[in-house]
Amino acid sequence: MKAAPPSPWQPTGAAAADPRLRAPAAARNRDAILAVLREALPATGLVLEIASGSGEHAVHFARAFPELTFQPSDPSPEALRSIEAWIAESGARNISQPLLIDAAAPSWPALDPAAILCINMIHIAPWSAAQGLFRQAGRLLPPEAPLILYGPFRRSGRELEPSNAAFDASLRERNPAWGLRDLGDVTALATEAGFGEPEVIEMPANNLSVVFRRRAER
Repeated sequence: MKAAPPSPWQPTGAAAADPRLRAPAAARNRDAILAVLREALPATGLVLEIASGSGEHAVHFARAFPELTFQPSDPSPEALRSIEAWIAESGARNISQPLLIDAAAPSWPALDPAAILCINMIHIAPWSAAQGLFRQAGRLLPPEAPLILYGPFRRSGRELEPSNAAFDASLRERNPAWGLRDLGDVTALATEAGFGEPEVIEMPANNLSVVFRRRAER
């Protein structure tokens, strides 16, 4: 039996006293992602974040967009406790308490998002999570609303960068259902769910931001 993968989160202190988790990658990538969000998000409305993890991204973005309301979510009780603690520490009034949402679940809570954000999830989850993400986003989002992904991807005709190749191998060793997803396969899911062609934005450390928008007619 393979050992469980190491947690991507680091506790900020004694778990009983401080349930906040810290994801080192969040501090590195949050401002680069924020620059993409400034161009992609609507001026007002609800931004649903799927797989919020520690909660650091949601709090950082809520501070930057006071006219938007952020709704974090995660399937992990540990993550939900961390998100709640980060929200309490931030004092931000435009971020709701986190919801327990499994992206692969057949149904999600009844929400009316103006945008959906998903950071570093689809490669550290079974393919069914990506399928569920697009299925539900296609159902919930209005026409022209964005579904924004961030993370490493494979791209047809391009050799995988050495750092991403090593990362992909480590993910698949931990869990054969994980691994970097081919952008073409992800785009096919998006097309089936009613989204147009993606806007692909090169990001630091061999990552991409990928913005899909719901088509007006499906």
